[in-house]
Amino acid sequence: MPETKDRPYHHGDLRRALIDTALAMLAADQNWAFTLREVARRTGVSHAAPYKHFRDRESLLRELARIGFIRLGQAMTAAMSAGGACVREKFIAGAQACIGFALCNPGLYRLMFSADADKTADRPLHDAAMETFGILLRLLQEGQIRGSFRPIAINALAAASWAQVHGLAMLAISGQLAEEKVGREPVRAALDVLLDGLCC
Repeated sequence: MPETKDRPYHHGDLRRALIDTALAMLAADQNWAFTLREVARRTGVSHAAPYKHFRDRESLLRELARIGFIRLGQAMTAAMSAGGACVREKFIAGAQACIGFALCNPGLYRLMFSADADKTADRPLHDAAMETFGILLRLLQEGQIRGSFRPIAINALAAASWAQVHGLAMLAISGQLAEEKVGREPVRAALDVLLDGLCC
């Protein structure tokens, strides 16, 4: 297929088109080493066009990460809603959804937690990340109210939970959860161990 030549953009939402192209590149290559010029070329617009919406490459990467956190939160919320009334079942459903999201979107997931997605430099990204983290906090608080989770500092529960789930996600997308290392169904086994420590 011939290379797309730069040309004025005339068909629809340029910002959305640039984001969709960058997300597709991230999914295909599993890294974010691309330039704004390359995103523009693949979108079929002039190399200057992206600067109408993104100050630089870093601002585009932060927007991709923001979208990632929103999608992760949606996946967790949907899974927890279908996970039953028991907070333990909800926790496992949400954790498995997080790990599943990482497996389906490894490049995006890595970007979300990389130095290139600097949350201190971008308020919308920070807010999206904290809203997703808030899903875990609210579930832990619900568990404490119900008497299911131990009555200790919520931040301690959240840190232990997040470290475990995020660690499992990173191991999973790196192909490190091999059966010969960690046995069969390592995710569920690790979550059960975690929950045995969290639960009363």
